[in-house]
Amino acid sequence: MRPWTSLLPIAPLLILAAAPLPAENAEPTIAGDYLEARTADVYTGPCFANSEVNVAGREAVLAWRVTRGVWQGVPVDGLAVAAAIHVRATLGDPFGDRGPGHAVVVVDERATPAQRDALIAFAHTMAGDLLTDVTTIESAPMTLTINGAAASFQAGDLLELRTRALNHGDHLCGNEEVYYPPLTDTVSAVPAVTLAHTFRGTGLGMTWSSPNKRSAFVGRFAR
Repeated sequence: MRPWTSLLPIAPLLILAAAPLPAENAEPTIAGDYLEARTADVYTGPCFANSEVNVAGREAVLAWRVTRGVWQGVPVDGLAVAAAIHVRATLGDPFGDRGPGHAVVVVDERATPAQRDALIAFAHTMAGDLLTDVTTIESAPMTLTINGAAASFQAGDLLELRTRALNHGDHLCGNEEVYYPPLTDTVSAVPAVTLAHTFRGTGLGMTWSSPNKRSAFVGRFAR
């Protein structure tokens, strides 16, 4: 398996995702903060990555907080939406048959019915086939704060993510790199260590807690 890209083992680390930047002088329709965590390392060496393939990494949480923007003609400034995802193979493995994604979507409880529909549609657009089968849609109080690679996300009692920046102590084998790209388009994404990563909801037939892994991306999105 080829890694996504290579990085020098220093922090902070900044990776530009594959998505192109908005055209010059073109304002994005929607923009904001993005946080992702998986149950497998995304910043790692081949030996660690290969040991996790088809063993870990089938689950992830994706969270977006809109700082400004409109979706489907509906203003959604300041609102958040998130998805907890489960597939049948390690996310990002080009040789794995992960099949359609099964997901629980959580929408900011402050959203009006029109904003709720717009946020759900936005999440579908951003996550693509990872949201093929949305088993449950929940509403919850949601907060997402980002300070560099340090981030904190809470969606009621359903979802919790906390991250910190990578440091030299996180280079366990000396040849770590960004092995997997983010699961959705971003303007920028920084790999980070996941201090907390929990899903306590229903709808996926499972819950999980996967802390203390190099398994997060912290960044921004714009479309």
